[in-house]
Amino acid sequence: MELHTLVQLTTGITLLTCVLAVAGLHAYAAGRAERAALIERLSQTGQITSGGRTRRFRKLDRRLRRTKAGKKLELKLAATGLDVTPGEFFVYMLAAVAALWLVGQASLAPFFGPIAGLLGVWAALQFLNWQRQKRIEKFINQLPELARILANATQAGLALRTAIGMAAEEMEAPAGEELEKVANQLSIGQSMDDALGDLADRLPSRELVVLVTTLVLSNRAGGQVVGALRNLTETLEERKETRREIRTQLAQVNMTAYAVPVMGVGALFLMDGVKEGALDRMTGSPIGQACVLIAFGLYAVGFFLIRRMSRIDV
Repeated sequence: MELHTLVQLTTGITLLTCVLAVAGLHAYAAGRAERAALIERLSQTGQITSGGRTRRFRKLDRRLRRTKAGKKLELKLAATGLDVTPGEFFVYMLAAVAALWLVGQASLAPFFGPIAGLLGVWAALQFLNWQRQKRIEKFINQLPELARILANATQAGLALRTAIGMAAEEMEAPAGEELEKVANQLSIGQSMDDALGDLADRLPSRELVVLVTTLVLSNRAGGQVVGALRNLTETLEERKETRREIRTQLAQVNMTAYAVPVMGVGALFLMDGVKEGALDRMTGSPIGQACVLIAFGLYAVGFFLIRRMSRIDV
């Protein structure tokens, strides 16, 4: 009798253990699936970085993101659409600076090494600004179509959140990618104001600010957003044509701004080619070094003045 009871107890404990093991495996699998889904959503919103390739310099990247400059760099990289972390960009920029330093020192004179390094820093930052502005311009050109899609969706009775998700699926990059980030932020519980505000911070422009303000106010007050979006679509179309005309007329002026400093650097190579060692002798004295620095400063001032005078805010 005692043996029979012991067998039943052992069998019951075994069955209970098997049931608990199955339940544990099921909970573990469900947790991994939820974690993967959360990581995918956060990576699409830009809050974490994940992807097919392995990220480099992770420790440096974490330290850099804690600084104020690192946060600005992260926001600027997010606006460019480049698949690069702040840590990776910082290391690549340092490598470019070192290479330009050595090239300037070897091809011209040792005095030009630090100047070439500073030029590398400026070129890297200008590249980011160029990529960012290019993406912003492309996004601005898509704003009339975006406003039209949102107006049609809301007129059909869809909620604004649903309309944004539909626009993200229908539109091409960069509007589709940015709206997908907004939709993912909304799906993880972020408010409409914050999600659209982050979009305006990533791609700053007057047109986008007007669209975001219209959507936020309509979402808060619950007013009719269709009429506002219809009028905004016409306005954005007109601004799009105006910006295209201005950019075409100022293309030659902008090219001149870049041609002036390039001619100055070319003159240095020409001088060194005509008489070898001329730059070494010129930069070997404090007066010569001061003259070179003044000349580079004047080229920089000319570049920024031309760019400033050719900038027209529409």
